[in-house]
Formats: sequence, structure tokens, C-alpha cells
Amino acid sequence: MTASIVGWAHTPFGKFDAETVESLVVKVATDALADAGMSAEDVDEIVLGHFNAGFSPQDFTASLVLQADPKLRFKPATRVENACATGSAAVHQGIRAIASGAARIVLVVGVEQMTRTPSADIGRYLLKASYLPEDGDTVGGFAGVFGKIAQSYFQKYGDQSDALAMIAAKNHKNGVANPYAQMRKDFGFEFCRAESEKNPYVAGPLKRTDCSLVSDGAAALVLTDSETAKTMGKAVNFRATAHAQDFLPMSKRDILQFEGCTVAWQRALAQAGVQLSDLSFVETHDCFTVAELIEYEAMGLTPRGQGARAIKEGWTQKDGKLPVNPSGGLKAKGHPIGATGVSMHVMTAMQLVGQAPEGMQLNNPKLAGIFNMGGAAVANYVSVLEPAK
Repeated sequence: MTASIVGWAHTPFGKFDAETVESLVVKVATDALADAGMSAEDVDEIVLGHFNAGFSPQDFTASLVLQADPKLRFKPATRVENACATGSAAVHQGIRAIASGAARIVLVVGVEQMTRTPSADIGRYLLKASYLPEDGDTVGGFAGVFGKIAQSYFQKYGDQSDALAMIAAKNHKNGVANPYAQMRKDFGFEFCRAESEKNPYVAGPLKRTDCSLVSDGAAALVLTDSETAKTMGKAVNFRATAHAQDFLPMSKRDILQFEGCTVAWQRALAQAGVQLSDLSFVETHDCFTVAELIEYEAMGLTPRGQGARAIKEGWTQKDGKLPVNPSGGLKAKGHPIGATGVSMHVMTAMQLVGQAPEGMQLNNPKLAGIFNMGGAAVANYVSVLEPAK
């Protein structure tokens, strides 16, 4: 690969009434350039990941990045969107600009502000990432879509409520050490497993602790070519990237397979010349706990229908053979749609250069994978990263 990450920034994720899409964008754009030791003049291209779908009244947001510095004026700036994988779509677009020779330095920003939206509208806006002719009337919004997926999985492979609760408990425990996480509380398995007033069923077998959080937040990366990266203070190289887009209607595929996820992982690992077992850790898209469970199978960690083994046997814990979501994942960190994929790359880059927060940092990770998903395994992006040699 020709691209490297040489700087980053990340706001906390949460509910921020005093912030706007613009203020969040400006903050991370400014901080990422400072982190890279670069001036706005150095930037050749800007890519903004912003889902929106109605969350913000301000659409046409690419030029908001220019508000960070007058020297960004007249730079090419484009907004990209691919549902919940919008952030990774922006990252991959920036990599393409560098690979093509069109840019040497690219500023990538991901942002979303969701919490100002009324609850009923949140569900309606998120459903826009599904196939409306089939799913538009789903009760519970996107949680309802994944509730159906969980129900179908349970019917085929047996009740997996224990495994889902273990995934939720793992990610919440990991999130305690992440200062950027929206929810920094170790709930434990028993709370996540039991239905209660504070943990009611939301959709199908999914409880509140099985669902990622509605969030505000932003993250940013500075990308450059690998030769330039060698002169920088720190650098994380892209060993591989892959994107596999699947059919939007779930009726046209086996939704329990997450086949687009499998294809993206296979392509990325082949391009990188490695196997899944070579990875030190993975940040994966746990919008719902059942998604992480199926992703274990789709990435090849377990055979189909046996994803529960990975969590029950401790494989995906921080001290397991393949730690998954040491950041706390979307489950604890929050899920501001457009920012999520960029955030996953920031969290991974921090780990690989030994700059993750205390308690979150893994022991000397050498190679990492990222899986970011849009819709119900429709937009599937994988990145494989390693520290610059």
C-alpha cells in the first residue's frame, strides 16, 4: 500500500448540546493537523464522512472543514456517505487520492451529531440505511432489523443470549479505560444478561445492552504517502484495504452469513499476505452484539454457527488470542455514524504506536484489522494496519 496515517484527533463521544457539526469538524481537523505537525497549507485534499440522513439541518457539509483554517480555502473537499461505514468510506477515498498521485497529504474527517434529534426520528433516519420497501415499517427502527437477524440466528443455532451478554460485558469493560468512550462503566455479565427496568428488551432478543449508543462526535486522520511518512514523527502504514458492497435487500441473501464481510476480510488478508491469526487485535463493527457474534464467523475466527465459542472461550478478550474491540467498540464508545469508521482507524493507530490510553493499550501489537459495516452487512470495509518500520 502507498498510504500511511501520520496524525489524528478524536473528540469524546456522547451528548453535546453545546456542539454543532461545524464545531466538531473544526476541532478535530485543527487537532489532527497539529498532531501531524503540519500546516493547513500542506493539505492537498479533504474528505469528509457525514451520514446525516436528517440528523443535521445543515447538509452539504464538505466545506465546513475549511472553517478550521483559512488556508484550507480552495482545497478540493468532498463529502462521502455509505451508511454506518461512512467513516471508512472517507478513509479509503483518501487512500485512493494518494495512490493515484492526485494528492500527497489528505485530511480525512468523520462527524455526526445525533442526540438533538427526537427518539422517534432517530429510528426513522437510521432505517434509511435499510431497504425501505422491505424494512421501512420495521418496529424499533434499525434495532428492529437486527432484532430479526438475532431471532433468525437463535432459531437456526439455538439461544445465544449468554454469548451476546458476554460480548456486551466485554466491550463495556474495555470501554472503561477509553477516555473517548461515551459509556465508561463495567456492567458485568449478570446485568447484561438479565432483563430489568434498566435493561429492557428493545427488539426481539436484543436488550438495551445489546445496542450501540446514539452519539455526537468526530474524529480525523492525516494521511500521506509512505515515503513522506518516513520523515514524520510517527506513522502507521496501510498493509491492505478492501471494500465489498452487497445487495441492499436482505431477501436477496442469507443475512446470517454476512457474506460481504467475509469477502472484504478475504480480500484484505490476501492483499496483506497474512492470515487472521497473524493479527494482534481487531476493531469490529458491533452496532449490535449479534453483529459482533456473526462477524466472528464471517472473518473466519470460528465456523458458521459457532461464534459463541470465541467469546465463551475468551479468545476475544484483551488477553485472548485475538482481542476484539479493546477500545470498547461501538457498544461502549458510541456510534456517531459518520465518525465511527474514522474513529476505528484512530483507535487502531494509537494502539500500533503505543499511544493508546493507559489501561487500553495492548502489549506490543504488530498488526491490526478493522471492519466497519454499513447497513446490515451491505457496505463492508476492512483495513489492515501496521506500524511503520
